[in-house]
Amino acid sequence: MSRTERCLGIVLFQLGGPDTLEAIQPFLFNLFCDPDIIDFPFARISRRPLAKLISSTRAKKVQHHYSVIGGGSPIRRFTESQARALEAALQALGVNARCFVAMRYWHPFTAEAVAQLQNAHCDEVVLLPLYPHYSSTTVGSSLNEWNRHYRAPAPVHLVKSFYNDEAYLDALIEKIEEALDRFPVSRRPEIVFSAHSLPQSIIDKGDPYQRQIEETVQLLMERGGWPNHHRLCYQSKVGASKWLQPSLHRTLRDLAADQVRDVCIVPVSFVSDHVETLGEIDHEAREEAAELGFRQFEMTAGLNDSPKFINALAHLVLQAAGKYEQVVLPDPHSIPAPWMAAD
Repeated sequence: MSRTERCLGIVLFQLGGPDTLEAIQPFLFNLFCDPDIIDFPFARISRRPLAKLISSTRAKKVQHHYSVIGGGSPIRRFTESQARALEAALQALGVNARCFVAMRYWHPFTAEAVAQLQNAHCDEVVLLPLYPHYSSTTVGSSLNEWNRHYRAPAPVHLVKSFYNDEAYLDALIEKIEEALDRFPVSRRPEIVFSAHSLPQSIIDKGDPYQRQIEETVQLLMERGGWPNHHRLCYQSKVGASKWLQPSLHRTLRDLAADQVRDVCIVPVSFVSDHVETLGEIDHEAREEAAELGFRQFEMTAGLNDSPKFINALAHLVLQAAGKYEQVVLPDPHSIPAPWMAAD
């Protein structure tokens, strides 16, 4: 029987993460072998030995972070849950959609996702990087890897960034308000937005990441309408070169010096919980805050597969595919959620 219904394929790009402690070093090796991460004169010759050196050294430093969150990264589980949720939401709207996960540095790799996509015989493809903010080191790297593997003739559309999308902002606001409600007085804690840091040299070359992060923070504060003081910091620095500042650790010390005793951390550049939220913030930074004398320390939960976030992704996919005007999207809370019982 011939196939008559057109199929829309959606590829969710994400960083990936080691699923076991033994996978940490090879994961980091893949990361530091990426020419979009490490690039300098004659890098093609020395990149692999340098990546081996950095990954072996770095693996020992970060193993503790993975140990305290269960011995591996949950990012694949969360991303595949997002894929199932998005697929179900689009299908409930009458869109024949198939979602595929393409991790950059660990399984399932981009090549695996491309093979699955081609076997599904999709008529049209939407690339959906799960990075709200564009950077050459994240979205750019994922697209370069995609272009190295994808050869099918199906039309391809790209969601380049969504840092200022209203539905995405509303999904974040929901998580922020949930965290603020855990304080006795919700207007009292200082809101600290924490984003993954980048080398200053990358920003100096014109990468828009920092500007987009700052705009997201401004939009969230305006849209949320909170009277709380707020500030922005960066985390996850690697190496001795200059990265975006101030760091999360420096910010906690500054807050303590300013006599702030209640803090709400918002991981603003991440769309799912993983080692940088669960390990660096909710474990390491929480311990540091206790040592500094903070009274209450809260972190907003990851967006993961929250209905508001899945609704935002559905909007983005349909806009990119040019189908937005043909489909009326439901209220975020009315999206069918068969995926919620899957994990």
